[in-house]
Amino acid sequence: MTAPAAETTVPTGHDVPRMVSVLLFVRDRGIFVLWGLIILAFSFWCAPYFATIDNALLIANAAALTAIFAAGVAFGVMTGVLDLSLPGTAAFASCLAGWMITSGQPVWLSLIAGLASGVVVGLVNGLIALRGFNPIIVTIGTLSALSGLAAVIAGGYTFPGLTGLTFMGTDRYLGVPAPVYIVALLFLVGTVFLTRTRDGIRLMAVGGNAEAVRRSGIHADRYKVLGFVISGLCAALGGLVTAAITTEATPDASPSIIFNALTAVALAGVALTGGRGSLPRVLVGALILATIANGLTIRGVQPYWATVTTGVLLLASLLLERIVQTGVSNRLMGSANLSVHRKQA
Repeated sequence: MTAPAAETTVPTGHDVPRMVSVLLFVRDRGIFVLWGLIILAFSFWCAPYFATIDNALLIANAAALTAIFAAGVAFGVMTGVLDLSLPGTAAFASCLAGWMITSGQPVWLSLIAGLASGVVVGLVNGLIALRGFNPIIVTIGTLSALSGLAAVIAGGYTFPGLTGLTFMGTDRYLGVPAPVYIVALLFLVGTVFLTRTRDGIRLMAVGGNAEAVRRSGIHADRYKVLGFVISGLCAALGGLVTAAITTEATPDASPSIIFNALTAVALAGVALTGGRGSLPRVLVGALILATIANGLTIRGVQPYWATVTTGVLLLASLLLERIVQTGVSNRLMGSANLSVHRKQA
């Protein structure tokens, strides 16, 4: 009489080690805890000036630009690509809109043209990348080209006096700065798109495993291009909001744009390999950077320390991501082996 063959089972929810749940919580919810702790620390250290409604609005307004560009980076990364052309796209869009406004064109038409330029840049980036070129190299080339084109449009100078854009820059509505409303709308629409629509879910799936999506009959390349297009649109929006705040359009493509945006995305736990991320966490990442800069300013600390802190946070977030991924993988493998051995016994 032969013994029955041993069944091989996968671990159930009860078999998963508690440490895995802890690590996943740190990855998915830890940023909210971190922001809460930072707010608490500055509330005591910078009392009584930090924990006020007016200062909270200052932080939200300061985080707005970083959040817009971080959304662009996040959409690209979730699709599996890193778009480094954002500063150039922002400069080109703002200069195009500034040139049209100073030439007597309607503000609404100038804004549409600026946003459309971001869509075109994203489309071009995506189509070139589909030819097999490295997306990072492609977007670096686009960054250089767009910076030069922005300077050509501006004639090497700037477009000052864009007071027609203050409605989306320095104006306040119910006491809240206009950029805060723009960010709220952008992240609301983006979150609904990624979590409640078929195209958004497919976009995330392409970032996770494009080949598996392609074998299921879905046009994966279309969603890769869509990721570039949305990234370019966010960059153009960021450039226009920047011009609205400063009331001038400049061809300078500041590298700090991509640096701060990448830091916010990394803090949010967005997988740089694609397929995983959350826009609300990206928004909190931008708020963390603005909160730290605000608190240090209140205490009279030199601004460069905020830059140092931002760099340290970026490295720490990358290290934490590696630790969490390794820890989860090791413990799940160990749990699976243990479950198999128990069943065989």
